[in-house]
Amino acid sequence: MTTLDEPVTGAAQPLLRTVATGIRVGESPRWYEGCLWYCDWGAQEVVAVDLHGGREVVARTPSFPFCIDWLPDGRLLILLAREGVVLRREPGGALVTHADLRALSDRPWNEIVVDEAGNAYVNNIGFDFPFGEFAPGFLAVVSPDGVARRLADDLAFPNGMVLSADGSTLIVAESYGHRLTAFSVRADGGVEDRRVWADLGSGIADGISLDAEEAVWYGDPQGRCVRVGEGGEVLEGIELERACFACALGGPGDATLFMMVNDMPPNFSAPAGVVLAADLDRG
Repeated sequence: MTTLDEPVTGAAQPLLRTVATGIRVGESPRWYEGCLWYCDWGAQEVVAVDLHGGREVVARTPSFPFCIDWLPDGRLLILLAREGVVLRREPGGALVTHADLRALSDRPWNEIVVDEAGNAYVNNIGFDFPFGEFAPGFLAVVSPDGVARRLADDLAFPNGMVLSADGSTLIVAESYGHRLTAFSVRADGGVEDRRVWADLGSGIADGISLDAEEAVWYGDPQGRCVRVGEGGEVLEGIELERACFACALGGPGDATLFMMVNDMPPNFSAPAGVVLAADLDRG
């Protein structure tokens, strides 16, 4: 089995093209309704770009960092990390409070992913990154009516999350644990059967994306984007000149990998971030 400590050899690197530039700190990429959406933390904007160069600022937030996903009815959710609230964008564009998470923790929140029932899974890193002393984080869920409850503890910097196509499995990146951790999802929105889905060796998973074969792509701040299967085998890897903070599959047939790339550490006042895209050969 190939691991990151024994890199993939003989694999041709795909051609990369630039989809968007001028991003201060790009995170939380999502493919939705024919566009790539992402969060620009430095500009405090949620942005949507299409494959023809069109760009729209969809929402502006009062602070950063923040991450996004959608309810089944199409309303956008925005998780504000430091405020500990989930905002909901109404059809007219107004941002209202969907859930208040402050009773669960006063530490920063991180990622969000929503299931087909409207349950929003959110995670909390557990300490004041980057200057605070490390402490483990946790996973929580927000019900469709905005009630939050804690689900699982002792996560080593929980980061990107994905749900399997059938919604039965939730995968969480533990950046400081160098692993992807899976939970089985119950009908009531709770989780059980915690297990290591993939040991990443030296890999550091930030934002992640699940493909049609149920393999996971993860952005790695060490300058790469990597595809792994359950068990930890490295299936593909794309080497980059700068840090990759997150990735998302999208485009026709979900055959394009979009990568949020920037300096490490990023400069919140300098628009040095880009979105790079690679067309994946699945023929």
